[in-house]
Amino acid sequence: MKEDSLASKVYIELRRKILSNQLIAGTRLKEDVWAKKMEVSRMAVREALTRLLGEKLIVLGEKSGYFVKSMNADDIREIRELREILELGALRLAFQKNDKESIQKLEEICNDFTAMAQRGYLGGAMEADIKFHETLIHAAYNEKLKDAYQGSNIPLFHQKLGTTQTHMNDYEQTDMEHRKIVEALKKNDLTLAETTLSKHLSRGEISSLD
Repeated sequence: MKEDSLASKVYIELRRKILSNQLIAGTRLKEDVWAKKMEVSRMAVREALTRLLGEKLIVLGEKSGYFVKSMNADDIREIRELREILELGALRLAFQKNDKESIQKLEEICNDFTAMAQRGYLGGAMEADIKFHETLIHAAYNEKLKDAYQGSNIPLFHQKLGTTQTHMNDYEQTDMEHRKIVEALKKNDLTLAETTLSKHLSRGEISSLD
């Protein structure tokens, strides 16, 4: 595999783990460790880290080294506001498109999320959570919106300003809210879907700061 393809492979993996908070704020990303883990060269890892640095998902430490970027209360608030703008907009478009296949995909992701959380595989549950919201964006069938969402590198709220949330209450609540949004899509109840999504995002913000 070409070096640029290997770098892209590392970038995708690290980005996914950062956005799903499997790599929490402050975590150091060592070139040699990830080169061994991903079975690639250190050059490929360095290229991936440089790309993540440019996208402001990681930062350089005071004495060199790459670290997952920390978030403060203002960051959390701005993320919630951005998610509301993009995801509520996507939800309205999804209702207009009324694509049954997208609704089915969302339901399947809910089932994956439930299974992962019940088995205690929280990393997998977080990735399913990311996938749910990305699929909601895709259900709008608007490429510009999809590009804006992806380019914003929006993380989940499974982080309490530097630590992962491992308690199950949050996952059970998330599962219930996701399924309520899917049911609202099925019933063509836009008001219920919008209300549920807004509460879902606000709860995530409060939970992260609590």
